[in-house]
Amino acid sequence: MTATTIAPTVAPPHRAEVRGPSLLRLTAVELRKLADTRAGRWLLATLALASAVMVVVQLSVLADERQTFTEFFGPQLIPTGLLLPVLGILSITSEWSQRTALTTYTLVPRRERVIVAKLAAVVLAALASVLVSLAIAALGTLVAGATGGAGTWTFEAARLPYAVAFQVLNVLMGAAFGLLLVNTPLAVVTYLVLPTVWAMLSGMVAALREPARWLDTSVTMEPLLGPTMTADQWGRLAVSVLVWVALPLVAGLVRTLRREVS
Repeated sequence: MTATTIAPTVAPPHRAEVRGPSLLRLTAVELRKLADTRAGRWLLATLALASAVMVVVQLSVLADERQTFTEFFGPQLIPTGLLLPVLGILSITSEWSQRTALTTYTLVPRRERVIVAKLAAVVLAALASVLVSLAIAALGTLVAGATGGAGTWTFEAARLPYAVAFQVLNVLMGAAFGLLLVNTPLAVVTYLVLPTVWAMLSGMVAALREPARWLDTSVTMEPLLGPTMTADQWGRLAVSVLVWVALPLVAGLVRTLRREVS
């Protein structure tokens, strides 16, 4: 009689699938990073302070009949729109200036997900800035009503989406410069100086005046501060956004995906 020995079949150990953090969680992390550094905290505080100072100045210099919610809200968008891009730059370049890129991209190897989370975080910051402006404008209106000003609450509904677009485009432009240049001082100086140089050249060179109407963001974004925009103004805005936001974002993303992290 022949006995046959059958070796038991041993199933391979089950390994749980390791999933990366969700985009929502990455965005929450990037939002926290905006206030983690001293520069980020000071910049956020300056944004709120600039809006408050603007309202105080308006209460002092505006005629009583002009102390309205609309008058308080609109001018706040200008200083905030100048500072938000710096926040967008810092959100991108801080990974390299503080040498945290190696850790970040090791934990999340798909770098494009990190970039999307950073962009989402700065867009949320821009939306929050609009809410802060609304709140401070409301406070200014209450103070105006209590001190003899008009204190009226009239507000064109179209101004709100325009204000959101103004702040979001500004912060995305800053992020685009940060992605493309990957250096905080260089990106900040380039963002602040380049529009000034362009405006000076278009003022001195007649041949540049017509292109400036399509490429100068200080010109194409200005209608967003008003209650209405024409189709021609939307077209010029789209061209300038393509040149100064979309193209640097794409080029910067490609550079980030290919850059060696050390």
